[in-house]
Amino acid sequence: MRLQGKIAVITGGTSGIGKATALRFAKEGADVVVWARNPQKGEAFVEEAKAQGCNLTFMPVDVSNFADVEAAANKVKELKGGVDILINNAGITNDSTLKKMTIEQWQNVIDINLTGTFNCVKCLSPFMLDKGWGRIVNVSSVVGLYGNFGQTNYVATKAGIIGMTKTLGRELGRKGVTVNAVAPGFIATDMVAKMPKEVLDGMIAKVPVGRLGTPEDIAAMFVFLASEESSYVNGATFSVDGGMTV
Repeated sequence: MRLQGKIAVITGGTSGIGKATALRFAKEGADVVVWARNPQKGEAFVEEAKAQGCNLTFMPVDVSNFADVEAAANKVKELKGGVDILINNAGITNDSTLKKMTIEQWQNVIDINLTGTFNCVKCLSPFMLDKGWGRIVNVSSVVGLYGNFGQTNYVATKAGIIGMTKTLGRELGRKGVTVNAVAPGFIATDMVAKMPKEVLDGMIAKVPVGRLGTPEDIAAMFVFLASEESSYVNGATFSVDGGMTV
């Protein structure tokens, strides 16, 4: 129960890594608030979590909309009395080569992945600063470290999150709020599971440990970075990728 008594907001928390994190945090004793855009999916997840003995709060939030995030942050403050942990997990892809990428493809990914991270930190960090304690974990990607063909928009956001994390760590760390990033590798989410077998086999061949990661692998790292145990870890980016970037 390493997160006992802590209030955690997890964005993009109704599927994949976010969903696994919400369940793991609840089992670690946190009071979990899940933010995501789809109300039906959110409410269904709340019921699913109850069946597993986890009580979650869901709020429909579009992280790319500052007014929406600000209102939701104030609602969390009203309901819970504050926030201790923020996991900035919300993100999308909209892939295309530079030649074919539209302005809309570029802007949509920037708005959700990068601006969304900024919006959430901007609105929730003051509650942590009031307490003099907080944990912010931003989700980057291994492609933010080495690039990826056909993902100019996505890679730009994930590289930007690494830079943002370093700066926020400098600004907030001295006030008791640490800021770190996690860069997942190839993770076995529902989206990945739909890929052709030959593509999956090719992905696995690039991973030294010989398998795809699971959402639970990433959630385990989040638990450490959100806990008291990580008090001297700040401004860092951790690759959780089975050794891909070695």
